[in-house]
Amino acid sequence: MSRRDIHYWKCDRSAAFHGTATRLEPDPGMEDALRGALRDHFGARSIVLKPGVGQGNHLTWQAEVDDLSLFLRVENGPEEDDHLAVESALLDRVREIGVPTPRVFGCDATRSRVPFAWQALERLTVPDLNHWQKAGQLEVAKVAFQIGAVVARWQSIEPKGFGILDGELEGYRSSYADYFFLRLKEHLDFLEERRFLDPAERSEIEAVISAHEVLLALDRGCLVHKDLALWNMLGTADEVEAFIDFDDAISGDPTDDLSLLACFHDADFLGHAIDGYRSEKDLPQEFRRRFWLHLLRNMIVKSVIRVGSGYFDRDDRFFLIGKGGEGGDLKAMTYRRLRAAVRGLREDLEITAL
Repeated sequence: MSRRDIHYWKCDRSAAFHGTATRLEPDPGMEDALRGALRDHFGARSIVLKPGVGQGNHLTWQAEVDDLSLFLRVENGPEEDDHLAVESALLDRVREIGVPTPRVFGCDATRSRVPFAWQALERLTVPDLNHWQKAGQLEVAKVAFQIGAVVARWQSIEPKGFGILDGELEGYRSSYADYFFLRLKEHLDFLEERRFLDPAERSEIEAVISAHEVLLALDRGCLVHKDLALWNMLGTADEVEAFIDFDDAISGDPTDDLSLLACFHDADFLGHAIDGYRSEKDLPQEFRRRFWLHLLRNMIVKSVIRVGSGYFDRDDRFFLIGKGGEGGDLKAMTYRRLRAAVRGLREDLEITAL
């Protein structure tokens, strides 16, 4: 299945919300097949697999393959998607320009040997940064500054085209607006049907986006991670040691990754991230309005995923919910942040209005 007509995989794939609404454990046959694929690829004598604890849409394992300690990801959706191979190439590309990422030791997305795609990554022993935030130990100023600087660094990669990347690491779409509006109507339909938005709110969102469409006229895109969040960064309480999960990356707008941070964090965090970004390069023109416009589009996508996957029914064991919180808190925060984006865009507010 091509990702050409996908805005965001988790909600737009044919098997929508696959691996997010429920987490089914793989059957023993899958593990046996994975062990065989690893033995063929590495010529390994000894393979020890232990199920992983990831909460994303991939099945995961920790593995000892002879003397290699690996983190394995498996995509087994019915679409037979091969995008793990694209992400593997992208991990290598961003590491070449000094962005810390885990090394890729193997990947097979052809499904010729086994009926699923798999990827074998270097296993790092540090937790994700969300662990430190939930523990109240994250050194926000230092970490956020580093994140902003690294975002500016990977923006030096400017793929041809726009939107989701293909096997040549080029965007499928011919214009950025074409990608931005891709499936927007379907996303708003879904949120209205599920009563997350009422008809008046939906119309207001459409109007404010239409009024700022001129901001989408990009001559060239830059690399955008598109899922930039603390659970996709590994490290200590004061340093990011690896950025992971580039499988939603696109060629897009330079404000987009900063706006993604605003889906989860307050103005103080964003201020430090923006300072880090500016230590590497100038902010783009019309930064504020572009920031709010992309925060709005991202919050629409986040809302679709959270409603469709039942995230508002979870407790604080779920990675998106803070310590002591519940699903209702996540729902309220999601709605408030979406509304903040509408107001920020309409009134061209400072980022401190978050």
